[in-house]
Amino acid sequence: MAGRASVAGTGSAGRRPLICTPAFTGRDQEVAAISQALAGPAAVVLVEGEAGIGKTRLVRQVLAGLGGQPGRSLIAACLPLRRPSTLSPVVDALRQATPDPGQLGLSDLAGALRPLFPEWTASLPAAPEPVDDATAARYRLFFALAEVLQRLQVTVLAVEDVHWADDATMEFLLFLSSRQGSRPGMIVTYRPEDLPLGSLLLRLSSRLPGGGAGIRLSLDPLNSAQTTRLVSSMLGGKPLSQEFAAFLHRRTDGVPLAAEELVRLMHDRADLARRGDEWVRRSLNEIIVPATIRDGVLERTERLSQDAQAILAAAAVLAYPAEERTLRSLARLSAASGGAALTELVASGLLDEDRSGVVSFRHVLAERAVYESLAAPQRRKLHRRAGRLLERQSPPPIAQLTRHYREAGEPEQWCAYAEQAVDLALAAGDDATAAGLIHELLTGASLAAPAAVRLIRKVSLVAFTPDMAEGLVGALRATAAAAELDESTSADVHLLLGRILLVLQQRDAGRAELEEAIPGLTHDPVEAARAMILLGWPSATTWPASRHRQWLHRAAEITVSLPRADRINFTVERASALLMLGDATGWQVAEQVPDSDDLTPRELEYLMKAHLNFGHFAILWGRYPQARRQLAAGLELARANSSRYYRDTILITQTCLDWVEGRWEGLAERAAAFVADVDLTPFTRHEALLVQGLMQAAAGDLTAAGQSLTQALEASREVGAVDAIMDPAAALGRLALTAGRPAEAVAITDEPLRILADKQIWAWAGDLGPTRADALVAAGRCDEATALEAMFATGLADAGTPVALTGLTQVQAILAEARGEQAIAACLFGRAAARWQALPRPYAALLASERQAGCLLADGQQAAAVQLLSQLLPDLSALGARGDAVRIAGTLNSLGVTPRKPWLGGRRGYGDQLSPRELDVVRLLIRGRTNRQIAQVLVLSPKTVANHVDSIMRKLGVSSRTALAAQVVEAGLVPGEPPEGYPGQHNLGRANIVPG
Repeated sequence: MAGRASVAGTGSAGRRPLICTPAFTGRDQEVAAISQALAGPAAVVLVEGEAGIGKTRLVRQVLAGLGGQPGRSLIAACLPLRRPSTLSPVVDALRQATPDPGQLGLSDLAGALRPLFPEWTASLPAAPEPVDDATAARYRLFFALAEVLQRLQVTVLAVEDVHWADDATMEFLLFLSSRQGSRPGMIVTYRPEDLPLGSLLLRLSSRLPGGGAGIRLSLDPLNSAQTTRLVSSMLGGKPLSQEFAAFLHRRTDGVPLAAEELVRLMHDRADLARRGDEWVRRSLNEIIVPATIRDGVLERTERLSQDAQAILAAAAVLAYPAEERTLRSLARLSAASGGAALTELVASGLLDEDRSGVVSFRHVLAERAVYESLAAPQRRKLHRRAGRLLERQSPPPIAQLTRHYREAGEPEQWCAYAEQAVDLALAAGDDATAAGLIHELLTGASLAAPAAVRLIRKVSLVAFTPDMAEGLVGALRATAAAAELDESTSADVHLLLGRILLVLQQRDAGRAELEEAIPGLTHDPVEAARAMILLGWPSATTWPASRHRQWLHRAAEITVSLPRADRINFTVERASALLMLGDATGWQVAEQVPDSDDLTPRELEYLMKAHLNFGHFAILWGRYPQARRQLAAGLELARANSSRYYRDTILITQTCLDWVEGRWEGLAERAAAFVADVDLTPFTRHEALLVQGLMQAAAGDLTAAGQSLTQALEASREVGAVDAIMDPAAALGRLALTAGRPAEAVAITDEPLRILADKQIWAWAGDLGPTRADALVAAGRCDEATALEAMFATGLADAGTPVALTGLTQVQAILAEARGEQAIAACLFGRAAARWQALPRPYAALLASERQAGCLLADGQQAAAVQLLSQLLPDLSALGARGDAVRIAGTLNSLGVTPRKPWLGGRRGYGDQLSPRELDVVRLLIRGRTNRQIAQVLVLSPKTVANHVDSIMRKLGVSSRTALAAQVVEAGLVPGEPPEGYPGQHNLGRANIVPG
């Protein structure tokens, strides 16, 4: 087949011309730019352009020019499938590159490839132990794929039409682009107008390497002269008449595919002729040319023989490249008839055939035009026939079979293959594809309730988009209404409805479904316990804390009899919920979680969640040393188990801890790096924005602080985290008070105060309470401030967190100050400052001491006030609170005291001693890290690291990195491990402070 001629006739005057494949035209600059980029290490090249503009031809021209270079290139094509299988473009490309990986010398990690390559099973290592963390499973698979590319010596990976790529493929490209060390260069083509909303390609384009190694090209249509040259190359290189050339460019707008299709259509119509030495149309006025490529393609197909049309329909239904034998079988043609028909189609330019005999459409637009022109009964018949045919392959193509039986209208086979496709996607950590398949089944196949419940339980509910989740709710309700369900099945349906409604933030409806489900869940104590803990989680805005506690106590009764893994999980979640409620018994429950000895991978995941959650709530409570220990243990465990999800969420939680503990050196840079990361989820974005806004406010940049804190508040509302709105609301209220707008401060704190009053969880009020009290007093609403203090005190009467109790003391000081009891207020502010410092929370302590000094001044104790303010000024300056230092310096000046000039930014001077950040750099430098590697660990720019290294060398009097390392080690300047908690440029996941 590969050698078939594509001659359609002779080229003499008055006869139909010879039609050749068009020459590569008009893209020399683009070829040069891409080739230059790929000559460097690990380039990323993005090529965008409309359909038919020549992206594929450009890629192949570039790769052909690289043929003399070492290594090899690999082309992965994304196909326009409704639900592509996980990583299918990369998988298909690797299948063609190596039918047997046994000779590649792959590591044990390659066992993760088994779900994607069942035909390689005999050549792959044993499958690794499964993990519950989908992200960990996915990245393990990515590392294995990257190893195969490396062993195949792939130097350039071209991925075409990524607007059709599945999310897992896009994540793999992101993974490759961010890898350190040797990796292939990449060429990625796409249509910008067809990119789905929120496409991961936007993240890839935002991470292009600097310099010439990362470029983005946009292909424009050919101009008139280029269009003429392209068409002339199809017609033996002979020139075109001026009128014909103008007509072609006007009708095709310079789109190469449109020009090619138009010329082939005119050829099929016998509408081309030679006049002298030029090609012309027989008539430029009489024949109406179709306006779209689709019309042109369909008109050409009508001129084909019946056998050719049958092969063309088979190829369109298959959608995947296929061998001649497969196409003939699907079209029900003999070898002779099928071969002749295929020869006709290749000659027409509609189909193409590679050297191995695999046939496909030359352009996907032609494929879609043919497919959509088929009558519905014919499509169903061909899909059914394709399903029967592909079932005989080994291994059977599950994703294709799912599609064929769905389109054939055969629900039983569709469901069977779709569930297999779901399991394969989940094994590869591709929850998004699995969720899409399940959604299609439930909304399109009228499943019975038990099957629907089984399928939904296969995947985490957060994998479903809001639209999918809404569809699941409708499908489950229809399923429940369609038949009389027994008690257990009905309970399962209500349970899933409740959980899905909670994900959709329809909390009242979700809780009602859960409460209805629990009495019927006696057959499934694990799900009963899960439902009770969900009801015990204080995420809603109306239930009081006491009602949540009731459900948590009921869950405890069930949990003790569960298997160990479930017992650990629910113990972690119950302890977390109690701590969020401000209930000290949560710490006792937390002690029941075992350590990391002899735990399964699933149980280790729950232990990582425990460290993250308990560290988070230790910050809420003010148990900062405990928080640091928990987060450090969780980070060590996450790194040891390659759990990127927990590693990243713990790293950002550590930034919150560094804020409250006053570990501010480099914190603004770290927070900004997290905020700039496009992979942040709304919840994690809330925490990063909060730290950034608080740092900006302390530095005196109130405008930027207001923007960051407003975004943090909006992000916390978006995810329905009612506890998370407290801190940004308190900080925004404080900004409004600083600007002299007390009414605005009251309005900002109205919503969180209503939540506190409804839920009676005053553990959340440590920062909000003082801000609210100040706002009410400043607005002249002292009676309401007094009522606030009474509610706050009553809520903490039995027990309270150290943070909340200190906040209450500050509220009492604010009220004493408002009543004119300045001496009492000074004493109370001093007490609050001492408690803040004991936590330790130095910035809050310094601000409380400033309020103490203000009360001393009002009480006539100027000398004591001046002495206190003079002590605060250098401490605030050293901390980095520039705005506060400037304010206190102004106060001292107004009192006739000339303070020592405060430090107003930049790094604090350490003389000839190494600063803490310089010590961090040294720890990494003596381990042989480069400046760029150090920058990634400490979240600094390489230039900043270079400046640190220069400063260190100057201080130590050395002239080389080797001498520096020797002197540092001999002097014992950096004992212990590298700095804990300094992240690199990580892809952040959603903070897991939620059950399940």
